[in-house]
Amino acid sequence: MRRPYRLKNKRKWLAAPYGIWAAGFIVIPLIIILYYAFVSPETSKFTMSNFAMAFSPENIKSLVLALLLSLISTVICLLLAYPLAVILSKKEVNQSSFIVLVFILPMWMNFLLRTLAWQTLLERNGVINGILAFFHLHRLNLINTPFAIILGMVYNFLPFMVLPIYNVLLKMDPSIVEAAQDLGADTLLVYKKIMVPLSIPGIVSGITMVFIPSMTTFVISDLLGGSKYLLIGNVIEQEFKQTSNWNAGSALSAILMIFIFASMFFLNKYDKDGEGTLF
Repeated sequence: MRRPYRLKNKRKWLAAPYGIWAAGFIVIPLIIILYYAFVSPETSKFTMSNFAMAFSPENIKSLVLALLLSLISTVICLLLAYPLAVILSKKEVNQSSFIVLVFILPMWMNFLLRTLAWQTLLERNGVINGILAFFHLHRLNLINTPFAIILGMVYNFLPFMVLPIYNVLLKMDPSIVEAAQDLGADTLLVYKKIMVPLSIPGIVSGITMVFIPSMTTFVISDLLGGSKYLLIGNVIEQEFKQTSNWNAGSALSAILMIFIFASMFFLNKYDKDGEGTLF
């Protein structure tokens, strides 16, 4: 009896490096942010004035805009990802593995470089407008628009929607669909009653993995939206880097954490077994 118990304790110690890493890079930074959020920059005493500053009309506008663009990007990613995941799940193992590899290959490139590539494509004298000018067509105003920000979000975060759904569909027993078809269910009914309900864990996981980075991003909106559209991530960046107002920036970060924790709660509620995880 003692040997399995000792072996179990030894296995627990294997998680010690992760615990140290989590404490140093997750827990302690969160404590620091909460400290600055509830402390006055002048007197270092407890105050709620930082949150009053965070709820200014300009910051609320940035928060609502970030929420709106994130929701739109998440919906577009879901509409594009689900059919693609279904197609990949029906391919042979070698074919699907190769296609998935090709699909996630751009993710190995630096996030900043991928966004700069879209900036080159969308700018006024960029590749797309250059092609239009070659065919004597009217140039389009693509850069520094909400469309460009959404496009950047969808391009960068689409794989995070495809892979969880694909992972769930891959684990699904094909005989369930075949039984439904034998009983007279058409394609629409199969998707409505079987495919979509069984793939809910992957859908919820994908929504969470797209919505959270879209909500917190500032690089995409900075490069593709210019200074015309400030999201809440841009405001937080400015508070920390430009105005050096860590207290207001921490208060805004604390507010943003509410949306992150709500998304995590949503994920844990509908994906308790972790079926929609990437690995």
